Amino acid sequence: MQFHKEHLLLYAITDRAWTDRKSFMQQAEEALIGGITMLQLREKNLDEESFTEEAVQIKKLCHKYNVPLIINDNVKVALQSEADGVHVGALDTPVRQIRQAAGENFIIGATAKTIEQAKKAEADGADYLGVGAVFSSPTKQNAIRITKDKLREICASVSIPAVAIGGIGLSNVSELAGGGMCGIAVVSAVFGADDITASTMKLKEKVNLLIS
Repeated sequence: MQFHKEHLLLYAITDRAWTDRKSFMQQAEEALIGGITMLQLREKNLDEESFTEEAVQIKKLCHKYNVPLIINDNVKVALQSEADGVHVGALDTPVRQIRQAAGENFIIGATAKTIEQAKKAEADGADYLGVGAVFSSPTKQNAIRITKDKLREICASVSIPAVAIGGIGLSNVSELAGGGMCGIAVVSAVFGADDITASTMKLKEKVNLLIS
């Protein structure tokens, strides 16, 4: 699937912390119905074979709604499942190496907490950046926070689009106005909600106002 910056508007990242209430596929589809524009599949405890099998199924669901599927960290799973792309952090497989192996049509996202990291990711072939944490995050409690001014500086330092990430939800998303990003990445704001579809729709409305 071809990448466009509009895919970053509402970027949802999965987390199994809430799958006791509904199946993983149910949660994903409710988020897709609610209007997420990108889905990142994050699995920290699955073996490679199970992760790949799950990715294949989630990809079919995502493509039903014309939404790209991104795999968190694991380049091998992303390639084996024929996912649309992968997102990597500073300590994961280098972007340049992924681009050489996967080709030009594979979507690559990279985490950037500094201008230097952002520029390097762009030079190495990344399609987009994940910049943060902009707020305290319940999923990554040791994440280093950055200010809105720093977010804006990082976004302005590169020509590729960026998504703000870290502790973003309905109550604080409006604080990011003027941050220079093309959208937001969320975990609990979508998958931790009692009504995933309704919460996703409300969040998307706020983000549309923020970015427009």
